[in-house]
Amino acid sequence: MTTRHKKAGQSGNRESSAPPFDHPFQQPDLLTWALTHRSLAYETNPESLPDPAADNEQLEFVGDAVLGLVVAEALFRRFPNSREGELTRLRSSLVSRRHLGEVASRIDLGSHLRLGRGEEQSGGRRKPALLANALEAVIAALYLDGGLDAARAFIEKHIIEPTLPDLHVALQAADTFSGAIGDHKSALQEHLQATGAGQPHYVLTDQSGPDHQKRFRVEVRIADKTGGSRALAESEGTTKKQAQQDAARLAFQRLLSESQGSDIAAAEVTE
Repeated sequence: MTTRHKKAGQSGNRESSAPPFDHPFQQPDLLTWALTHRSLAYETNPESLPDPAADNEQLEFVGDAVLGLVVAEALFRRFPNSREGELTRLRSSLVSRRHLGEVASRIDLGSHLRLGRGEEQSGGRRKPALLANALEAVIAALYLDGGLDAARAFIEKHIIEPTLPDLHVALQAADTFSGAIGDHKSALQEHLQATGAGQPHYVLTDQSGPDHQKRFRVEVRIADKTGGSRALAESEGTTKKQAQQDAARLAFQRLLSESQGSDIAAAEVTE
């Protein structure tokens, strides 16, 4: 079953380093299958389209189920004092298409995909939905090749552990946080609105590098009582959006820290 996808042909590959899966595949065809997009089968061998093993869509189905199980178990073990509603909210954010697309982008999964020429030219390697689907297919390949332990190790390392600070913040600020994990701009905006601090403003302060390797530095500011503004945080990224999100993350954490400090000081005064 794991070899039928070869009907799609070998075009669409891109020479790159080995994917960061930390797993020696005993069935390499499973990984190839997981990385094969439907566009490649359509362009190279249209008659193979009825075959569910011609592309990675079937694996997405399995990967989605494995991901949901592993994330639910991880949250249950890490946050034993959380209610079902809180855990459901965190799980929904972790398995969202947006978050999975960001994870796939961060590990450069796009450079390993097997795409048709049309999808390649339309920027398929950077499309969040396509990347999210491929990530689920890879999780299925890991599960089918190495069992639940192999899939769990990958999910923990790339999907759960990098978000642990966000998960703690989301639980800590449950009354002012309803956005998705990793959506720091929404979280910051909701927090500022809840505290009457107004809207955040993002200012591009610097950009550097050649066109294909640009880096952007962004500062997030809020209005102060004097009519001016104060900077909350600054960060940089390979895109303006990425820089804004990270600046928002730093700003949100700073405001929460300041709020906790004020609460502690107030409590000490009343004692």
